[in-house]
Amino acid sequence: MKPIPAHFRVLDEVQRALTHDSPVVALESTVITHGLPSPHNLRLARDMEAGVRNRGATPATIALLDGLVRVGLADAELESLANNSAIKVSLRDFATSLTKKINGGTTVAGTMFAAQQIGIKVFATGGIGGVHKESSFDISTDMQALATIPMIVVCAGAKSILDLPATLEYLETMGVPVLGYGTDEFPAFFSCHSGLKVSARVDSPREAADFARTHWDVGMRSAVLVCQPISEADEIPREEIDSVEEQASREAVEKGIRGQAITPFLLQRVNELSSGRSMRANISFLLNNAGLAAEIAKSMTTPLKTHSV
Repeated sequence: MKPIPAHFRVLDEVQRALTHDSPVVALESTVITHGLPSPHNLRLARDMEAGVRNRGATPATIALLDGLVRVGLADAELESLANNSAIKVSLRDFATSLTKKINGGTTVAGTMFAAQQIGIKVFATGGIGGVHKESSFDISTDMQALATIPMIVVCAGAKSILDLPATLEYLETMGVPVLGYGTDEFPAFFSCHSGLKVSARVDSPREAADFARTHWDVGMRSAVLVCQPISEADEIPREEIDSVEEQASREAVEKGIRGQAITPFLLQRVNELSSGRSMRANISFLLNNAGLAAEIAKSMTTPLKTHSV
């Protein structure tokens, strides 16, 4: 285990797992603070942690509480985070939260940064940020984190409210492998299909782990994105969700909403316009991704599979 940096506090359960090289999965906390309404946010946080444990790994939900970066939360801390106000913490926001002792939920980028500081290599989320449709200059900090932090990120693709082709182009430019888990197509968050291709396909947790270690062994330093489609039973077909997202996007432009506020607004508005279907889909793929991340984390603790020539 890496030395614990200043301003960090690691839950004993997580510290023991890292010390013994046991599998650990990082989990973000903006889904708790900004993603789902109460009481769904707390229920989901507990269910994701339980899903990781049931697959034989240790969950490490990351958040900023009381002036510390907490890697792994006790249940009372999860409950406090779910029921009290907090800011979104991306890479620029750590010092703000720490010095002012403002509680914060970590974004994809923020969670990746904190997880890397103590040696966690696998992270489960819902969907990554990317290039926004409303402005091509509005690019999520997640893109920079994925380009520079060596970590396996399990997701359901990028949030479908984004410009998906532009997001994939950006990832390609930054050298980030985009793996389809059991698919050759880039998942579209609420939908299984986007019509866009991934850079490679993997069909098992072991294959994903071997790919990532090979990527890093040859000297690459980017993340490896493992994209698992939402289950067909829970998906919202693109022809249904596209019009809903377009309406939400128009409303965001009309209201002048931008920056960190735009994603929560769009996701909330899409959920309202879809009569709650998008939230049910969100919960489904978050739980599925947590389970897959646990399986990949277990594979990361065993030696790389070699092939004779």
